[in-house]
Amino acid sequence: MTTTRNLTEGKVSKQLLAFFFPMLLTNLLQQIYSVADTAIVGKGLGDAALGAVGNLASLNVLIIGFATGMTHGFSVIIGRNYGAGNSKALRKSIALSIRLSVILTVLLTAASCLFLKPILLAIQTDPLILPDSLLYGHIVFGGLAATVAYNLCASILRALGDSRTPFIAIVISSALNILLDYFLIFVLRAGVEGVAITTIFSQVISVGICLTKMRGSGMLRLAKEEFEQDASMSLELLKNGIPLALMNCTIAVGNMIVQGYVNSCGVAYTSAYSVCGRYLGLFILPAMTAGNAVSSFVSQNSGAVRIDRIRESMRVCMVIALVFYALFGSVMVFLPRLLASFMLNEAETMNLAVQYMRICGALLFLVNFLFVFRNGVQGLGYPVIPMCSGILEMVLRIPAIMILLPRIGFSAIAYAEIAAWIGSLTINAATYAVVIRRKSRQLAATI
Repeated sequence: MTTTRNLTEGKVSKQLLAFFFPMLLTNLLQQIYSVADTAIVGKGLGDAALGAVGNLASLNVLIIGFATGMTHGFSVIIGRNYGAGNSKALRKSIALSIRLSVILTVLLTAASCLFLKPILLAIQTDPLILPDSLLYGHIVFGGLAATVAYNLCASILRALGDSRTPFIAIVISSALNILLDYFLIFVLRAGVEGVAITTIFSQVISVGICLTKMRGSGMLRLAKEEFEQDASMSLELLKNGIPLALMNCTIAVGNMIVQGYVNSCGVAYTSAYSVCGRYLGLFILPAMTAGNAVSSFVSQNSGAVRIDRIRESMRVCMVIALVFYALFGSVMVFLPRLLASFMLNEAETMNLAVQYMRICGALLFLVNFLFVFRNGVQGLGYPVIPMCSGILEMVLRIPAIMILLPRIGFSAIAYAEIAAWIGSLTINAATYAVVIRRKSRQLAATI
């Protein structure tokens, strides 16, 4: 089958890198779009509009992160069935993943639109930016179906070893998105609603591309009866999806509380935090991608009981994390003012962003390693541990903000991030070491 790749055979580094780079380019294009989107809003509509859009970042992570966690959890089961060569279970797991995702989309869309304003008020959104935040949020969350559909399609394809199709989809949709953003804001003089509309439209395009590819695969042509309820399979999918969704939600809730403290300090803090979040998201992207790649790799090889390949894949991804730390950590430490000037206009706001980027850039390797170990644990079939680590992140991040923000100002946000990274990395790395040692002993006992 041309649309899938068996990750249980062949040289590990070659297989993993061939899978990793299309995923990296996919995620990189998404982040470039995000940064370009932020720059267009900031330069075209001003710092206040940028703050209005950025103010929704933590809520966006909460809602979309929940959906992404679910679909990623589903993909672990799909990848395991594929690696084990169980075609019947594979097709059933894909069909029920689609069914569960439809239910999820309806619930999330209703909840996010209904509670948007109360949440924005709860995180102390400045009255100056509240109308634009509401307008942008209602459009983006109203079109949540497109976002969930793309994440599900991409997760299914990657679980089957196809990282190329999601890349092609993002190349096309991101280019279209940036062009439309520029046209709507600088030519038609639209507000933040223009940015929201193009976001949803581009997601629809990416879904169409992925579905076209999936329909060309015999394995992904699902019969009607495969969508019929199967309590056992649904429970297995939910056991993997819900913990990862809750992990993302817990981290997002912590970020929203942090956002509330940031917002209470004024629009300058809100705008600077928005820009720092965009850059951090961009610079941790390679490690995040390495983590996503190793999750698919580990899940397939876990199904095939190839412990040696699991160990090797983790080593390869750790090297990737270190290489990109050296590159992007240096940029954050030595060129923070240049980075800030691309999106911000006011000197005060740029100075705040510089503080954050220098601190986080120096210790960026912590979060890079976190992505690798957390996804490795997920791929091994232990989703509860990453969920617990997400709770730990919140427990560490919030007190750090409460204690440090009144004392040292904006840099407190960076130190809170670092505290959360250290705690989560510790629990995931320790779990991976214990689980892989146990599996190795079990395998040795059967030989």
